[in-house]
Amino acid sequence: MRAIWKGAIAFGLVNVPVKVYSATEDHDISLHQVHNEDGGRIRYQRRCEVCSKIVDYEDIDKAYEDDGRTVVLTRDELKSIPAENSHEIEVVQFVPVDQLDPMMFEKSYYLEPDSKSPKAYVLLRRALEDTERVAIVQFALRDKTRLGALRIRDEVLVLQSLLWADEVREASFPALDTSIRISAQEREMSAALVDSMASDFEPDQFTDEYQEQLRQLIDAKLEKGESLDTEETFGVQAEAGEGEVIDLMEALKRSIAKKRGGADAEPDEEAAPATAKAPAKAPAKAAASKAPAAKSGAARSTAAAKTSTAKTSAAKTTAAKTTAAKTTARKAPAAKTTAAKTAAAKSPAARTPAAKPARKGA
Repeated sequence: MRAIWKGAIAFGLVNVPVKVYSATEDHDISLHQVHNEDGGRIRYQRRCEVCSKIVDYEDIDKAYEDDGRTVVLTRDELKSIPAENSHEIEVVQFVPVDQLDPMMFEKSYYLEPDSKSPKAYVLLRRALEDTERVAIVQFALRDKTRLGALRIRDEVLVLQSLLWADEVREASFPALDTSIRISAQEREMSAALVDSMASDFEPDQFTDEYQEQLRQLIDAKLEKGESLDTEETFGVQAEAGEGEVIDLMEALKRSIAKKRGGADAEPDEEAAPATAKAPAKAPAKAAASKAPAAKSGAARSTAAAKTSTAKTSAAKTTAAKTTAAKTTARKAPAAKTTAAKTAAAKSPAARTPAAKPARKGA
């Protein structure tokens, strides 16, 4: 990396000499413009509207126009601005981390110690660690006074430039002023969807798909030239869905099912083409054609079984009646005899005692 700026952090009366490096870089593939007829390179030229001459960058000054009046500012005049000459990153206050709105973050820079003894650098880093705060700083860089936040990342001080308060627009959308009712079930379903997608953020698992596919396109064009077939390179692209989601609950359910790999994630059958349904109906018809024969056979078997059961029951009933009749016939005389004996025992003659035999000599 190459340092883009040198200065010092003013931490009270303590100065921390540092070098400033850009902490981020652009990974986009660089493309330039050409004439589509002959492939000629398109270049921009700095041409003067008065004399029509092409002007070198060294001969260009800056100007401000106000009500038809133009104020030309030379490079020396711009350099005379005091803030432009400042190489100091002034700490103005220390604030809690959660008070910084991420909307204000602009660009990040690494700060390297620029002295033989980095003790002051380490002291400031330890102060930020111990207090769990972020240092708000002001500094000038590239013709602009900037607001910044000083924090720690991997044992290195990082300077993040911040937007000024008046550079952040206020959002005002009339659609959000209307009263919208969200049901408890919709909130539960949306929370369930969030839970199904919850994870720890790992930046390395994300890639810039556009740049990868652009490189794929360039490599294919280098190999095949004008005979390039984009469908062969990328495949047939499905059209993106359009329109507003009407059934919010259904969309939430299908989203959760898709994340969980459920069967409900599959498209509805009604939405499938008619040609896709035709093969599925053939087995159903075959089964339907076999059904009557199967039912007739089952009916005949059932009827035969019922008839046999009925005959067996009738035979058992007849046998039972015959046995009962014989038993009744055997018991009848005995019953009559018992009744006669009972009647004789109850008669008066039966109750009169027999005459005693005469005694001898009477």
